[in-house]
Amino acid sequence: MNFNFKVYDVIVIGAGHAGCEAAFASARMGCQTLLLTIDMDKIASMPCSPSIGGMAKGQLVKEIDALGGQMAKISDSSAIQYRTLNTRKGPAVHSTRTQNDKALYSKNMKTVIEHTKNLDLKQAMVQELVLENSIVKGVIDHTGFEYETRAIVIATGTFLKGTVHIGSSKIDAGRAGEFSAISLAQNLSRLGFNIGRMKTGTPPRLHADSIDFSKFNIHTSDSRPKPFSFSTTEISNPMLPSFMGQTNRQTHDIIRQNLKYSALYGGHIKGRSARYCPSFEDKIVKFPDRDSHHVILEYEGITSKEIYASGLGNSLPLDIQYKVVRSVKGLEAAKIMRPAYAIEYDYVDPLELSTALETKKIKGLFLAGQINGTSGYEEAGAQGLWAGINAACAVQKRAPFILDRSQAYMGVMVDDLVTRGTKEPYRMFTSRAEYRLLLREDNADLRLSQIGNALGLVDDDTLKFCEEIQRQTQKEIQRIKQTVVKPTKAVNDLLQANDTPPITNGVKLEQLLKRAELNYVTLKDICPSPEPVLERAEQQVEIQIKYEGYIQRQLNEIKKYKDLERINVPKNFEYANAHGLSNEIREKLCQILPTSLGQASRIDGMTPAAISVLMVAISAFHHKKQPLT
Repeated sequence: MNFNFKVYDVIVIGAGHAGCEAAFASARMGCQTLLLTIDMDKIASMPCSPSIGGMAKGQLVKEIDALGGQMAKISDSSAIQYRTLNTRKGPAVHSTRTQNDKALYSKNMKTVIEHTKNLDLKQAMVQELVLENSIVKGVIDHTGFEYETRAIVIATGTFLKGTVHIGSSKIDAGRAGEFSAISLAQNLSRLGFNIGRMKTGTPPRLHADSIDFSKFNIHTSDSRPKPFSFSTTEISNPMLPSFMGQTNRQTHDIIRQNLKYSALYGGHIKGRSARYCPSFEDKIVKFPDRDSHHVILEYEGITSKEIYASGLGNSLPLDIQYKVVRSVKGLEAAKIMRPAYAIEYDYVDPLELSTALETKKIKGLFLAGQINGTSGYEEAGAQGLWAGINAACAVQKRAPFILDRSQAYMGVMVDDLVTRGTKEPYRMFTSRAEYRLLLREDNADLRLSQIGNALGLVDDDTLKFCEEIQRQTQKEIQRIKQTVVKPTKAVNDLLQANDTPPITNGVKLEQLLKRAELNYVTLKDICPSPEPVLERAEQQVEIQIKYEGYIQRQLNEIKKYKDLERINVPKNFEYANAHGLSNEIREKLCQILPTSLGQASRIDGMTPAAISVLMVAISAFHHKKQPLT
C-alpha cells in the first residue's frame, strides 16, 4: 500500500555534509525536495575533526560557496579559529581552515534547512528503494511508509552497515551511539552494486580541566582572519587557540605491547583504511624509527569542555587508551570523555557512476560522499552539491552539470572517482589538480559564479559583483603593462626601502610588479590607478602579472587537454570493433564507459597506442566505416 501524501521531485537520504548540500541545491533549483535523516538532531554532524577546510579541502569549500552551496557560510557562522595554510608558498596552494564549534555548526545548518523553500525535513531510516524497470520511483522507511519521487540522492556517510570497533568490542552503529543502516546496505547489494568495505576512525575526546595546557605549544587564530564564504562580511565568534604537543617513546612502547588488543591489528577490521591519515597504531607500525608524533588539541566548542585529541586516534580497549593518553606530556591526568574508535562501513565502487554521479544501473539514483569511497566533510559536501544539482537537472530534463579538471577541484575529484575508482578512502590533495595555479581559492567565485547563476543557485547581484572584479582586473592589468616608470629619486628610494635594486632607465610598471620583493600595494605609492580598484581586483592583478608565464603555460596545457575532451565516445560505440586493444583495456572501457577520449586517456593502464586505436575507431564509427585494423 502506498502511503504518499506528496510526490517529491528529489529525495535525499542522509543529512550529513553531502546530504545537506544535495538537498539545498535541489530545493533552490525549484525541485520539491525531501531530506530524510535517522536523527534530526545530528544534521551536518562533525563526528571527527571539529574543523572545515585545510590543504586542497579549502579550495573545495570555496567552490561549493561559489556555486551557491552552504558549507562556507555555516563554517563562518560557527568558526572559533581561522588559519590560512601554506602562506609561505605560492597562491596556488593557499588553503583556508577553520576550527569550529561543532554544535553550533549543526544547529545553524538545521536552521537554514528548516527555512529553505521547497525543502521538507523528516526523521526516518530508509530501508529500501522502490524501482520500476531500473528507474527510481520512491523509498520505503523502517515503518513501511513509502515516499514517491523522481530522483534519489544517497548520502549515507559511514552508516551503510556501519560497525564501531573499540578493542574486541563490535557495535552496529553508523557513528558511536547511532543506528547502522543495515537494510539499505543489503538492498543495494541485492541490486547488484559492487560493494566494498572501508575503515576510518576518530581520536578520544578529553576533558579540558584535566589537561595541563602549559606543556603544549599554543597556536592562535590568524590575526586578520579572512572569512570562508565570499558573502560573509563579519566574523563575530570569539577565536580560541589550539595546542600542539608530542607523543614519546613510552607512548609508542604502550602501543607496541598492546597491538594484539587493537581492532585494527587484532584481525577484527577488514575494511581499507587511508594511507594519508593513519591511526596511531598504524603510525607506530609503519614508522618504527620515529620517536614522536604530533598531538594537536582543539576545542570542540565555545562553551564545551570536550577537547579533540588529533593524532591519538586508535581502536584499542578503553583501559589501554588511558595508558596511551596519559603517557603524553601534559595529559598525565587527562580524563577521557569519549573513547577513540574505528568504524567500518560499506561503500559502492565509484566506477559504477557516470560523471553526473548517477548510477549506471539505475536511472535517477545518485550517490554522494563516503558511499563513493571518499573521506572528509569537504569532499562529501562538494559531491553532495554536484549530485543534488544533477538530480534536479534530471527531473527538469536539463543537461547534466559537469565541471572538468580545468574548471574546478571538484571536477578533478569526480573525474578521479568515476574514471579511476578508489580502493582506499579518497582525499583531495593539491597535487591531484594539474591546473592548480588556475584553480585557486581566491578566484573560485570568478570561475564558477556564472555557472551557479545559470543553475539558479547564485543571485544576479553576486554575478554582477564578480563581473565587476574581472572588468577592473583586466583594465588595471592593461594599465600596468602600458605604464612606464622613470628613475626618479622618490621611485628609487622606495625600491631601496623594499630591498630591491634601483632603476637607471624607464621601466614598465609590470616589470617592477614581477619582482619578488614588491607587491601591488607597494606600487600604488609609485603610480596609483586613476580610478578606485577593489581589493579583490588588486589581488587578481598581482597574481596574474607575477605568475603570467606559469599561467600561460597551464592555459596551453588546458588547450591540449580540451582537444581530447572534445572527441566524444558515442553512447552505442562497440569496443569490440576497436581492433588492437588488449583484453584488459577493453574490459576497463566497457566497465567505465568513458564519455570522451580525454576521459578514456585517464583510465589506469591506458596507453598512447590504445588511444590512437580508439581515435581511429571512433572516426570510422562516425563515418559509418569499419574500423581499421
